[in-house]
Amino acid sequence: MPRITEQQGIGRNLLAFLDMLAWSELGGDYLKRSDDGYNVIVTGIDGKLELFNCYSTHPFSGGRKSKQINSRGLTSNASGRYQQMLRDWPHYRDLLKLPDFGPISQDKLAIQHIRECRALPDVIAGRIEPAINKCRNIWASLPGAGYGQREHRLQDLVAQYERALKVVA
Repeated sequence: MPRITEQQGIGRNLLAFLDMLAWSELGGDYLKRSDDGYNVIVTGIDGKLELFNCYSTHPFSGGRKSKQINSRGLTSNASGRYQQMLRDWPHYRDLLKLPDFGPISQDKLAIQHIRECRALPDVIAGRIEPAINKCRNIWASLPGAGYGQREHRLQDLVAQYERALKVVA
């Protein structure tokens, strides 16, 4: 589950939506084999789970090269529970005054993406299908994202959201 809490002004529906996004991006196995996804680096063409151990900044901030993720030469530096891209990190770090790339900062960054997609009112109201549709340009694993990566079926995401909602309750 997200580390940000309801006490910090985040409702149950948003917590469950964040959990669904993490599952969509990383899968249940990676969530279990890591710090709930917060320390996962994008899976490369080799298919091996890679973790980072310092939350001080985005793991690719120090000049590390992006990883090749398919045979067509596509590369990525997506990292963390919500697979945040390095190109976005400096802007959102400054905008949100994030102290690090730690779990709460990653949660806040994901919520900002949801807000910018104009999906936050839908998430808060429990309108998950339109929220997923509005967020698909940010997360490649959402149906209709069109990034040429694996996309989940809408019904599987809704089912995952409903499971997460029960855990939050």
